[in-house]
Amino acid sequence: MTYTAAAVLGVVSAVVLDVAVLRTRVLLGRVFWCSYPIVLAFQLLSNGILTGRGVVRYNPDAILGIRLVYAPVEDLAFGFALIVATLALWVRLRPPPGSPPEPDSR
Repeated sequence: MTYTAAAVLGVVSAVVLDVAVLRTRVLLGRVFWCSYPIVLAFQLLSNGILTGRGVVRYNPDAILGIRLVYAPVEDLAFGFALIVATLALWVRLRPPPGSPPEPDSR
């Protein structure tokens, strides 16, 4: 499987997890789309440093070849998938509003 195929699979899986499986619908909220550019900026910064300095290298046959700040677009897709999946799980697993706090386990 190429890096591109894995990135597409990751994005599709995260979207399905959010919208259909967990039904958290994080992607449909304005809060996600207002905060995602902040995450994206830091992702571009770190990917740019790592790939621009040659710390991380990619097989040109495994990626599309389109780069943004030195990083292949597939990295952006993976980052998007990780953020969506993490937030969907976070929303699903958080206690419902108004529930009593968990007792201190000390």
